[in-house]
Amino acid sequence: MSEYQYFEFLAIDRPLSAREMDHLRAISTRARITPVSFVNEYNWGSLKADPVDFMRRFFDAHVYLANWGEAIFMVRLPLEAIDEKTLEPFCTTSHLTVEKLPNHWLLTWSLLGETEEYDPFDFVEETGWMARLAPVREELLRGDLRSLAIGWLRAVTTGEAGADAWEPAEVNGLQEWTGAQMALAEFLEVDKDLLAGAGMESRPGQSVEADETVFDTWLDQLSQPEARQYLRQLLAGQGVRAEREVKRRFAAWQATRGPVEQGRHRTVADLRQLAERAREQRMLEEAGARREAEAVRKKLRDFRLAQLALDFPKAWKSVQAEAGKGHASAYDAACRQLVDLRDAYDEQALSASFQADFRQFLNEHRRRKALVTRLVKAGLCQAA
Repeated sequence: MSEYQYFEFLAIDRPLSAREMDHLRAISTRARITPVSFVNEYNWGSLKADPVDFMRRFFDAHVYLANWGEAIFMVRLPLEAIDEKTLEPFCTTSHLTVEKLPNHWLLTWSLLGETEEYDPFDFVEETGWMARLAPVREELLRGDLRSLAIGWLRAVTTGEAGADAWEPAEVNGLQEWTGAQMALAEFLEVDKDLLAGAGMESRPGQSVEADETVFDTWLDQLSQPEARQYLRQLLAGQGVRAEREVKRRFAAWQATRGPVEQGRHRTVADLRQLAERAREQRMLEEAGARREAEAVRKKLRDFRLAQLALDFPKAWKSVQAEAGKGHASAYDAACRQLVDLRDAYDEQALSASFQADFRQFLNEHRRRKALVTRLVKAGLCQAA
């Protein structure tokens, strides 16, 4: 099998200039380049540039996939969006790393050739990874750190984080992950029971409804020039930037309002126990779902058998019509109908009548070897 690599880059904060697009085109004549994106696939060779350099200079998000199992997701964040002390505890394994650029942080989540069941073509085309993962960047800009926890949970999944290792930091709201965070966990192949277990003893995320009075207290402390600055940003079409800055300011103010309530600090061993509880709960839920699905299936089948019993001659005409078509899919349909007919006769305590009618049908079609083979396989008759 030839090598396969997929590169996708996304510009979010600003579009590429014409000069920058020309520069990218000089690097790759085959890439699909727009003012906000660069996409290329390689079956032979590779990108003739450093993806990290692309991120430093042009783009805000990057997805890379290779058919030997390597998968990388990068985001670039303004330095003021998050402080180094917050990032460092999560960036202690190969699965989540951080690089400090002159004006940005470059965060990289990695899956490095550790998966065995991997089809890169379906992986790229059927899942649309960039569209699913890109919202992680905006979540981080708004102060949601759960995607950092997912990077560390990958290290727990692989065993890179030992049983005695502690969680890097307490992150609230792990009971409920966003769609982008679930996509990131899937991308990194984080154990789904571990993901569920991590939320079992996590404190809830901030509730906007519950904090209305806190918001008002903080807003009352804003000076007129500060409030005016944010309003000017809104009027200038910089609403996203204004929201990010307001939320960062509010979070910093909250941190100064006395001691922060501490939740339980957990080890990897604790998380594995919680994952086992989550697995047991999942299995019970899946078993219940299977029982419900089976009950629905049985109800529908019982209804179908009852309908067949209302007019057996009509049902036999349908079977004869399918058998007479003389091709594989029609034989399959005839066989399915005969199984239903047999069971419908049984429900009416008319098994002997079915056998008599079936013998007549079999005598008429005995030369159709492909049909007879299907009937034998379905248990409707024995091989000659």
